[in-house]
Amino acid sequence: MIQQRVLTWLDERLDLSGLRHFIAEKRVPVHAHEVWYYLGGLTLFLFAVQVASGILLILYYRPSAEEAYESVQFIVTEVQFGWLVRNVHSWSANLLIAAAFAHFFSVFLLKSYRKPRELTWVTGVLLLFLMLAFGFSGYLLPWNELAFFATKVGTGMAGAVPLIGDWLMRFLRGGDDVTGATLSRFYGMHVAVLPALTTLLVAAHLLLVQRQGMSVPLDVERRARAGERVPEMPFFPNYILRDVLAWYVAIALLAALAALYPWELGRKADAFAPVPAGIRPEWYFLAVFHTLKLLPSHILGMEGEQVGVVVASAAAALLVLVPFLDRRSSDGKKSPLFTAVALFGFAYLLVFTLLGHYAD
Repeated sequence: MIQQRVLTWLDERLDLSGLRHFIAEKRVPVHAHEVWYYLGGLTLFLFAVQVASGILLILYYRPSAEEAYESVQFIVTEVQFGWLVRNVHSWSANLLIAAAFAHFFSVFLLKSYRKPRELTWVTGVLLLFLMLAFGFSGYLLPWNELAFFATKVGTGMAGAVPLIGDWLMRFLRGGDDVTGATLSRFYGMHVAVLPALTTLLVAAHLLLVQRQGMSVPLDVERRARAGERVPEMPFFPNYILRDVLAWYVAIALLAALAALYPWELGRKADAFAPVPAGIRPEWYFLAVFHTLKLLPSHILGMEGEQVGVVVASAAAALLVLVPFLDRRSSDGKKSPLFTAVALFGFAYLLVFTLLGHYAD
């Protein structure tokens, strides 16, 4: 009764008829590949976990070289359930990027970027890049030894970009070296700049998804054009309940990882300490990092690292342009070349990530 009164009160002031119509009329296609639909909602849910846990951490975190490490230590040892919040934040960041990559490859292989969903793809790829930027900027914030030297290596790689490398490295570091200024800059990017950009892109992405609807595989689309009816299910409650079930699984996995495999804090960063053995970035940068390590010192008169960075940047740019390059899919035809590119990219990331992880 109280719930109905609240809904009536809101309806009188906001006119929720449009929302009610949307919930009642929206349908989701049902086919053999529909399971991949839930990766988008799972990614969004993990991002919400990041926001909620990040807000709780901000209440105690102090973004300075003198206090950052001690504030994180205080969170995990003194604040009630602080260890849990920090572990959930760290693990959900990794699961978020894993889910975003899985969503990316499912969309790529199913050709869900084809006309008229080009802008949906572009916003999604840009969101994937932002998730990686979140991971890179957040890694330094505990100000421990491993994160300090890994950030030094990562920002040094940015210095290999031709023409603007030196400027880009100084921009990221806030100077010529990784210092407290770098920590403050990364903190500002992590809690202000990146969330603002992500909020805008998420809103645009969701609006486009709702506007264009869920994509279906090419064979299902061809059958629909031939007059065959595509089965559908109601968005609410059928699809939403299945989405929520995936969220429950994610919560259970996060709780297990946070409790059984706590995120180590390590030792406080010291710029004058020797570089620890086996310094490497987080797993989602390992493939590129290991590739750069394997390149020869010079290629065609250029430094090998510069060539690697240029190729990686060009590949990222081409990913954004995939819907405009794959004209066959836009015409409803199979495009084996782009399927091969997606499979090659997946195999490359998997193999080189494992090689980078187990390399000495």
